[in-house]
Amino acid sequence: MHTRDVVFPEGRQALYTQHRYAPAVRSGGLLFVSGQVGSREDGSPEPDFAGQVRQAFAQLQATLKAAGCGLDDVLDVTTFHTDPERQLETVLAIKDEVFPQPPYPTWTAVGVTWLSGFDFEIKVIARLPGAADPV
Repeated sequence: MHTRDVVFPEGRQALYTQHRYAPAVRSGGLLFVSGQVGSREDGSPEPDFAGQVRQAFAQLQATLKAAGCGLDDVLDVTTFHTDPERQLETVLAIKDEVFPQPPYPTWTAVGVTWLSGFDFEIKVIARLPGAADPV
């Protein structure tokens, strides 16, 4: 039986324990990061939408860092939006700050009706530094 190699960003383990999921798992030279949201210290949503998106990216960066990765290691991005038509411009502006130049990771944006009180969520797959590229 294979044991998951779970990564916990500093100060967030209680949140993940409460909701029973891993923030990220290392496997086969890749890091699979669970959806990150723009939560404040108490776990509640950041009320300002742009602030919520920025906080979600900050949570993502903390999770990547805990695994020894950075934004340059991100290969695939999936974002979830409760109102994509109204939110996309804000998300794209912040995404351009985070990923300012090519080559960009792949990106899939999905409109959803519920994110447990949040309006934005981001999950990624990243390559672990030092891992061999698959053939």
